[in-house]
Amino acid sequence: MLNRYPLWKNLLILLVLVVAGIYAAPNLYPEDFAVQVSGTREAYTVDSALMSNLETELEQAGVEYKAAELNDGTGLIRFANGDTQLRAKDLIADQLGGNYVVALNLAPTTPEWLTDIGAGPMKLGLDLRGGVHFLLEVDMAQAVGQRLDVYVSDIKGQLRDERLRYRQVEHLDDGRLSVRFADAETRDQAEDLLRGNFPEFLTDTEDNDEGNFVYINLSEQTIREIEDYAVKQNLTTLRNRVNELGVAEPLVQRQGRNRIVVQLPGIQDAAAAKRIIGKTANLEFRLEAKPDESRANTEVYPFRNTPGRTAELERDIIITGSNVANAQASFDENGMPQVNITLDGKGGQMMSRVTRNAIQRRMAVLFVEHKSRMVEQKVDGETVEKRVPYTEKGIISLATIQSTLGNSFRITGLDSSQESSELALLLRAGALAAPIYFVEERTVGPSMGAENIEMGVTSVQIGFALVLAFMMLYYRVFGLLANVALTLNLVLIVAVMSILTATLTLPGIAGIVLTVGMAVDANVLIFERIKEELKNGLPVQSAINAGFSRAHTTILDANITTLLAAVILFAMGTGPVKGFAVTLSVGIITSMFTAILVTRALVNLTYGGRTLKKLGL
Repeated sequence: MLNRYPLWKNLLILLVLVVAGIYAAPNLYPEDFAVQVSGTREAYTVDSALMSNLETELEQAGVEYKAAELNDGTGLIRFANGDTQLRAKDLIADQLGGNYVVALNLAPTTPEWLTDIGAGPMKLGLDLRGGVHFLLEVDMAQAVGQRLDVYVSDIKGQLRDERLRYRQVEHLDDGRLSVRFADAETRDQAEDLLRGNFPEFLTDTEDNDEGNFVYINLSEQTIREIEDYAVKQNLTTLRNRVNELGVAEPLVQRQGRNRIVVQLPGIQDAAAAKRIIGKTANLEFRLEAKPDESRANTEVYPFRNTPGRTAELERDIIITGSNVANAQASFDENGMPQVNITLDGKGGQMMSRVTRNAIQRRMAVLFVEHKSRMVEQKVDGETVEKRVPYTEKGIISLATIQSTLGNSFRITGLDSSQESSELALLLRAGALAAPIYFVEERTVGPSMGAENIEMGVTSVQIGFALVLAFMMLYYRVFGLLANVALTLNLVLIVAVMSILTATLTLPGIAGIVLTVGMAVDANVLIFERIKEELKNGLPVQSAINAGFSRAHTTILDANITTLLAAVILFAMGTGPVKGFAVTLSVGIITSMFTAILVTRALVNLTYGGRTLKKLGL
């Protein structure tokens, strides 16, 4: 029978719409402003006693909060607005000190029954609302200092290979390297060697009662290259870390000479993001010092997770975390957490060369973390805050070398699976070439201003209402059915975007508006075709059937060409362009579904199976 869908097809369309409605529903629940609290290390945990103290502190300060929660060692306190959230963050940060990460966040309010089936709201881009903005500063002095530390080991190796005896190689506080020799002849030979092998060195000599010295400076060009490399390498590392976090459409870009901007739209765990992104951690692999080793060649370090325990290590570094090609967290045969390490070619060669002659000696894995603290200083009689960088080094593993190590081995001695996972992530994403410090942290509101966003949303609502009114007045009953299908099309777009966890931006809204127009266009083509068939003398039911059937080709051609353009935009574009391409692609597919199937189903239910002599169209 013409214009009648079988029951299964109607039920299938209804099922699709119901599922779309369920998965679009979380967008009706706005997020709460929140402050998230977590420990910087496993030793500092967030428990119910700590949360109770924070609640008491907020109440005494007159800061109203909606609720306080504790989930898997992370505390979350919800607030009614952004101003209260900011006040509470400063208060909590002062109370807890530097052992905890206190971060701004947006906490979801989606009902539990929706989250249980995997439903969640769309992520909003930074140009709408939601997300975190970090402004980071790269420590250029530390970047140069770390490179000089590497040169210390290289210089020692070069001199040993050429059998030139030296007394000491030292990195001085003024940024120079000092190499001390017993006599001037050896000193001069070494200077010629270093100039030939290290053209970036500027050397100077000095003789005094303590010995014969070669002082080494770096050229200005080399320092600039080191600083530029540090920023570029940090950019790459931060991008890798952000990708590991699974953030949609992040922004990581350079700002000025030594700063980096990181924007994370729609992030749900700002505390974890801050902990991972800001981690300036690295690893150093060193041999334990022999009992008769000279004190000038050794250093004593504490164990990171065992207070009071120390070990004496050699100053020479075998390899660092920069030689790690891959790292995966796992468990050993006793169920304890470990990290499986795979080194690059150079790192594997260095590890093999050193451990070949160190069987039954112990090798330490040293965790190096660069931090900073704000201290108050008197400058011209005024108290100002100044950031003072410092470095924490702690041993996380000290194990006996049973056989020569190559490209693959494992790190044990970790306290928890979380610690092993974070360490593996940091090593996999790459070590930062220089420490970075948080200069600014904030949640980001509309980049075009709240008033402009409100005006933009209002214009979309007015445009949508005008389209509905036009369709209703011009096509009457058919227009009403098309409006229902058009509304369902918006629900479908929101549902698909939510399922894909796509990020909605202002260009994305433009893509949705465009697809609304295209969906109306498809209905207009169908309705006009029905009019033509009626003028050609076809019966009403036959005209309806012919109108839907013969407009398919035109609709498919128009939408497929636009879809191809959207796919190209997504493949070639970045940032906001991708956001536009995603919503346009989703909208094209859903508009074809609603225009061809949903509108047809509604028309069939309204007119199908009835004897009609005239159609109000």
